Amino acid sequence: MEIRRIALIAVLLWQAVYAQPRSYPKAKVSFDDFKSLVAEVEEHRATHLVDLNTFLAMSKEPGTIILDTRSDFRFERLHLKGSKHLSFTDFTQANLASVISRFQTRILIYCNNNFDGNQMDFASKVAMPASDISLKSQIASQARPVMMALNIPTYINLYGYGYREVYELDELVSVRDLRVAFEGTAVPK
Repeated sequence: MEIRRIALIAVLLWQAVYAQPRSYPKAKVSFDDFKSLVAEVEEHRATHLVDLNTFLAMSKEPGTIILDTRSDFRFERLHLKGSKHLSFTDFTQANLASVISRFQTRILIYCNNNFDGNQMDFASKVAMPASDISLKSQIASQARPVMMALNIPTYINLYGYGYREVYELDELVSVRDLRVAFEGTAVPK
């Protein structure tokens, strides 16, 4: 009987210490901060959208970088010649500072949705409405696709980290446009 009592006490102690759900602080996530930042960025971004000719001219000026924030895989295969790379998922204050040392640096950004004619290396980010047979999906199928381009979160985050000289390519450019030079492992040697 004594052994049972000791075993029961041991089980109860174990449950009290290890089996209780732990209480953690809230995650370092604030939707309200993001909404405020988006509202602030919207007007700024509207004045920093540029066409291809402007983008290319700006890229040749001192103190300007082209930043590619697509995946390592996509960047290594094909990117605008001379681009610097930092995957969007690696954005931190320190990582950005290692690529863009000054807040005053002019930063030109583009993403997959800026180039047409190569879905392998510039796969479009578009969310299509669901397609099943329910009434809800029939209504949704009449909705337009939602553009999910990386440009917008890249712009918002760069602005949030303190970079104000961000300019975004605002055209859908053919990958065959001879004004555009690419480099990467997918470029024929």
